[in-house]
Parts: sequence; C-alpha cells; structure tokens
Amino acid sequence: MIDEFEIQALRRQVLERTGKKVRHFFSGSNPLAFRFRMGYKIRKANEMLNEIATSMAKFHLTEKHEPNDVIHRERETYSFVNTSSVIGRDEAKQHLINFLMNPTDEKDIPVLPIVGIGGIGKTTLAQLVFNEESVKSHFELRIWVCVTEDFDTKQLMIKTIQSATGMNCKDMNKEELHKVLQDCLNGKRFFMVLDDVWNEDKKKWSELKDLLCGGAQWSRIIVTTRSRKVATITGTIPSYDLEHLSYENCLSLFLQLAFKEGEEKQYGNLVIIGEGIVHKCKGVALAVKTLGSLLCSTRVQHDWELVRDCELWKMKQEENDILPALKLSYDHLPWYLKQCFAFCSVFPKDFEFSTFRLIPLWMANGFLQSPYENEEPEDIGKRYIQELQSRSFFQQVEPESFFSNFKMHDLFHDLALSVAQNEVSSCNHYSTGNVRHLWFDLSKQDVSQLPNNLSHLQSLFLEDEGKVDSESLIAEVISRSKHLRVLDLACCNLKQLSNSTRYPKQLRVLSLAYNGNIKRLPNCICNLQSLQTLNLAGCRGIEELPEDIRYLISLRQLTVTTKQTRLQENGISCLTSLRTLAFSECENLEKLFEDIQNLTALREMIIYECKNLVSLPQGLKYLTALENLAISDCEKLDLTMEELELERKEDGSLRELCIEGVPKLESLPQWILLGSTKTLQHLYIGELENVSMLPTWFQHLTSLRSLKIDDCPKLSFLPEEMQHLTSLQSLEIDDCPELSFLPEGMQHLTALKRLKIEGCPKLSKRCIKETGEDWPMIAHARKIIVKR
Repeated sequence: MIDEFEIQALRRQVLERTGKKVRHFFSGSNPLAFRFRMGYKIRKANEMLNEIATSMAKFHLTEKHEPNDVIHRERETYSFVNTSSVIGRDEAKQHLINFLMNPTDEKDIPVLPIVGIGGIGKTTLAQLVFNEESVKSHFELRIWVCVTEDFDTKQLMIKTIQSATGMNCKDMNKEELHKVLQDCLNGKRFFMVLDDVWNEDKKKWSELKDLLCGGAQWSRIIVTTRSRKVATITGTIPSYDLEHLSYENCLSLFLQLAFKEGEEKQYGNLVIIGEGIVHKCKGVALAVKTLGSLLCSTRVQHDWELVRDCELWKMKQEENDILPALKLSYDHLPWYLKQCFAFCSVFPKDFEFSTFRLIPLWMANGFLQSPYENEEPEDIGKRYIQELQSRSFFQQVEPESFFSNFKMHDLFHDLALSVAQNEVSSCNHYSTGNVRHLWFDLSKQDVSQLPNNLSHLQSLFLEDEGKVDSESLIAEVISRSKHLRVLDLACCNLKQLSNSTRYPKQLRVLSLAYNGNIKRLPNCICNLQSLQTLNLAGCRGIEELPEDIRYLISLRQLTVTTKQTRLQENGISCLTSLRTLAFSECENLEKLFEDIQNLTALREMIIYECKNLVSLPQGLKYLTALENLAISDCEKLDLTMEELELERKEDGSLRELCIEGVPKLESLPQWILLGSTKTLQHLYIGELENVSMLPTWFQHLTSLRSLKIDDCPKLSFLPEEMQHLTSLQSLEIDDCPELSFLPEGMQHLTALKRLKIEGCPKLSKRCIKETGEDWPMIAHARKIIVKR
C-alpha cells in the first residue's frame, strides 16, 4: 500500500510537469478512483489487524521486544600450539618476530594488529610466535589474553594478572586490580597478545592501553582481529594482513588430518578426491581442518565424494568448525548490514560486483537506512560496503578506482546462503515459493525449474545465451511477479521488448545491459515513475532513446549506449533526480546535450569509449554537486576551453577525476578542476600520448590523497610544486619511460604511505633502495615498490 501511495504521488508530479488536464475516469491517474481503491485496501488491512489483536487477547499473548545486543559466545583461546601441525606460516612468523625484537623510536608501546577472516589462522600464528624460544628469552613477561566480544576493562585486568602471575583476583575491585597490575608490569619488558578483539570503541581501547603503560622499553603488544576498523584503532604501525594458505600447504594440512602418517599412499583414489575438497577451502586453514577431520574416520569413496560435491553450508558443523566461526562474525554485524550481506548470496560464487551495481539493488529493496535525515542513499550504500569490507565480508579485487569491484570469499558466500535460507536463491540452488531474490541461469537450468509461485519475488536476475525464447518467457515471468522491484535482463540475447508487457509499477531497477540486438525501447518503460536505475550499457543496436524518457522523474542512475550522433533536447536534461550518468560505447555520439546544467543533483559522470565525441558541453562547469568524473577512450575529444571561460567556473566539489585514452590532450584541463582544488582526493591519468609535463597548478591540490600516472610515453618530468601535495598517501607511476628523476622536495610528502614505480627504467635506477640518487627523498614511505 505504501508503494502505491508513493507511485500515485510520482504520477501526479509527472502530470503537473506536462500540464495534462484531461484524465480518463477510472484510469490510473484518476484521483477519485485511486481514493476509492486505496480506501477499500485500508479497510481490509484494519480488519486484519483487528483480528490479530483479538487473537492475541484470546491466547493471552503479550508484546516482547527483541534485544539488539549480540549474543555473546565464550570462545576462549590459549597460548599453547602444536607446532608440528602448523604449515605454511614461516614468513609470517618471521615478520612478527622481527617486530618483537627490533628497536623502535616510538614512545608508546608498539602495537601490531594481525587482520584476517575467521579461521584463516591469526590465533595460530600468534601462538607460534608466543611460544618461540627466542621470544621467551627476550621478554620478562609473556601475557596471553583472549578478549572476545566483551571488552570490559575490569575483566581484561583480571585476565592479564592471571596470565602474568597465576593469581586469582576475581573478587578485587577496579582500584585494587589497577594497583596489582601496575606492580606486575612496572619496569618489566613484557609481550602481550590480545586475541580475538572485536571492540571498535576507541575510548575503551585508550582506557586499556593507559593501564598497560607501566612496562619497560621494548615491551610489545600483538592484537588479532577480523576487523580493519579495530586494526586502525589499536595499531601504532601498519597491520599485518594474514594471507590465505597456498593450495600446496592446504593439501599438506588436509592429508595430515585425513590420514595417518603414510596412509595416503594406499588410497590414491581418495587423495584425488581430496584435492578437489581442498580447492573449495580457498586457502582457509580452519576449513581444511574441518573437512580433513570430518573424513579421517572413513575410507569409503562415496563419503569423500559427498563432501567434495556438497555445499559447505549444508553440512553438519560442530561448534569449532568453519561456518560457526564465520557465523560469529555475522552475529556481530549491525542489523542493517545483515540483510545487505544475506542479499549478496543471490550472486553466483566468484561473481564480481561494483558499487555502481550493488548499491541500487540494496536501495531498491529498502535496505539502506540512515540515522541522518539528509544522507544520500548512495552515500549510505558506500558506507555499508566499507563496513563489510572492513570486517572481511567483501574482498576488493581491483585496486581502488572509479568504481571499486568486490567479491565474496566462497566461505562467506556459503555463510550468506545459510543465513538467507529460503528467501534468496542463486544459480544451481533449489528455489521455493517463498523466494524473494532469484538468480536464474537459463543456459544451465531448465525453465521448468523456475518456481511456480513468484508472488513474493522482489529481485529477478536472468541469464541466457540465446537457448530459449527469452522474450515470451520474460513476459510470462513478469506477469507472475507483481511485487518485482529489480529486473536484471543483462546478456539475455533479447532482440526486442514488447510494448504490451506490463512491468510492475513499483519497479526500481531495470537492466537491459549487453542486449546488443535491441533497436528500440518500448515507450511503456517511461511510465515507470518509481524507476531509479536504468542500465542500457552495451545495447549498441538502440537507434534512439525513448521520446518520453523525461517522465522517469525518480531516475537516479542512467547508463546509455546508443547509435545516435546527438541526443534529443528536453530528454535526459529533464531527469533532475539523476545522481549518476554514464555514456558507454556511444560510437556515433558527437555531442552531449547542452542543457546539462539542469542536472543539479548529478554527482557521478562517466564517458567511456565515445570515439567520435568532440567536446563536452559548456554547462558541465556549473554542475557544482559533481564529485566523480571519468573520461576514457575518447579519441576525438578536445578538452581545451577558452581562458575567458575559466573565470566563470563555479565552486565545485570534485573528489575523483580519471582521464585516460584522450590522445588530443597535451596538458591537463584546468577548467575541470577549478573550484575543486581543495576537494579533489583521487586523480588518475593514463594513456595520454601527447602529455609531456604536469602543470605547476598541481600544487593547489592540497587534499589529493592518491595520484596514479600510467602510460604517458612523453612525460619527462614532474613539477617541483608536487612537494606541496601534503595529503598525498599513494603515488603510482607506471610506463613513463622518459621520466628520469623525481622532483626536489619529495621528502616533504610526509603522509606518503605507498610508492610504486614500474616501467620507468631511468627513474627506477635512481630509486634503488639505499644506493639510488633519489632514494633519500622517498625512504620515509611505508611501502615502496620499484620495478624496472
């Protein structure tokens, strides 16, 4: 009902804009008919609520509020480890020992966080180091504290004293505990492991650290955590990200657990099956241990094949096995992230998704909630993704760029399927009538496997390689899915869309991407006033955008591929709700629409492979809300602008700029950045064959955090003014063979954390560690990669 009220309000907005006065009686626009229909529905809803209230009284039911707190599970760890069962961690172990043994200039106790997903081996690595003989002899005190969920200062003091002295002090108050702790640590060189830390409250961490400040110089603390946010709060030096075990190490561990010593030689058939089982563990030690231990008691080939072929989330799990370990991470998620994570199980395993694609899907399903009244849904979505990445639920698969790509580790995908239960169904999983989000691959699954009951369906993703009559099937599925909010028909080999298809009026996302044979879009799509995202990327056959596209007044994201040379006036420029606008592979397009300044809410703009585009509209400089701009592979594009126009540039808010594959460009266009010199944070320039130098006005980019320069064959030097980029944290220079030295003053870039130089033979020679002429200027960077 709420959807219907929203749709009616949007419909009235369209009618007011177009000035239509005549409405057909009982049409969808007739207000009297709408009031009559909704009044009836409200009366029926009230009757249902009254029946529920009567039933509650009859059975003496009372309302009970479910607490939001995480259910705490005691997961106590200890310092002992059987070193013979640890495989593949020699390099990580040595890194930690170097941290413990080497001197440091830090005044406070140095803290090194070990970060990784549950089950990857963080605790085991800490145990290895804790029990190393050289570590034992180096420290006067070694303290092991399993922190887990409850970061209570009093309990942590009790555990610390108990580990250090063996004293039982549970009956002491805080003041007494503090005195005992200070006596225990005072003047002593101690090594402390805080295992399994979840606390993200900086104040609580500071309180604990203050209690530990009495130790002698050379004291050290190691923290193990699943959360990058915890690592940021606790660490005084960059965290150690624990990598997955190699396949070879995983196989060795699996065979060690599944067989007695030497027994695997008798069961070559099982070893082959075991290799497949190890592949599904994806380098996570606890997954290997779980499955290896499961099979140690059976030598029946069928049992092994069942484990290899079964989804991990469907197997029975003991408390200390892999899925319960990961479930602990899920239990710690805020409620608003739980539904977002579970939704992602709709994607197949190993599927890569971008912020560009995922956020509109969450938005369409009503998952984005904010405590702040004016926060944009896109910003909420980005914050959610950052939180899930910080907690290792998402892995970034590409370096940070205009739209970052992510995927879920297979084990987290299994976890997502287990918590989503019957509401989400992805490829190769049986679907029930209650499914709300469905991914269906027509090339791998028979049409008969589609659920008969689609009445609850909210998201539908169809894939096809042209093996079925997609058009008729899609029309049938849509007719059975009255509550559909997401319809993704990308790569379905569609040839046309029927104008008679009745799309659900509450549809929020429609993707027709990479259906290259579609020539025209039916005008009925323009009646979808709730539509927020329309993706036409790769639809190279589209001859013209629909005439009434201006009526899609809720559209926030639009991606266009078209054969047009020019875009019609009063079309896209009327879509004033747009936040993201992308032109992709518009090979004939010569100019964009001139009234682009009407898009006052536009925040992201992408122009990609528009090979005949000659210029950008003058109105672009008036888009003061624009934060991200990417221009790529536009061979004829001229980005110069008259100096007279530069003075008229409004204050901007550009944060990210990408310019690549624009061969006519000889110098970076200052007009794009004017007004945004204090806001720009990320700049990428690449494949600019005629750029020989960077401009001196670079010095004004005082907020720039990352700069990547790639494939600029004529670039011969960088301006000395670069030393003023005091916020720069990452500098990457690739394939600039004429660049022979770094500018003076690079040592003033004190925020620089990462420097990468590759494909620049002259420059690389000067940046060789210790001996290179430019090395003293860059030695302060935390991570330096120099390749010839």
